[in-house]
Amino acid sequence: MKYGDKIIYMEGIIVELHDGSVAIDLKGRLGFLKVPMRMIINDHPLELGQEVGFNMSFVEVLSEKVNEEYFSNIEKRNQRIKEAK
Repeated sequence: MKYGDKIIYMEGIIVELHDGSVAIDLKGRLGFLKVPMRMIINDHPLELGQEVGFNMSFVEVLSEKVNEEYFSNIEKRNQRIKEAK
């Protein structure tokens, strides 16, 4: 597709904090984003309700082919979860 890159500034509110991840509710009813803690730049401890801002571009599909290695890992994980229930 190769669209021109258009970086958009977005904001959100921290709604979940876990050991390794942060969940952000995007302003403007644009959805929900969960990212690894290592992606957050901060000078102070993170708290629920804090506002965050970030630059984002569009997500682009790189190939019409499925990456079989990742797909099989997802299937294996889902099978283990199913068996554990």
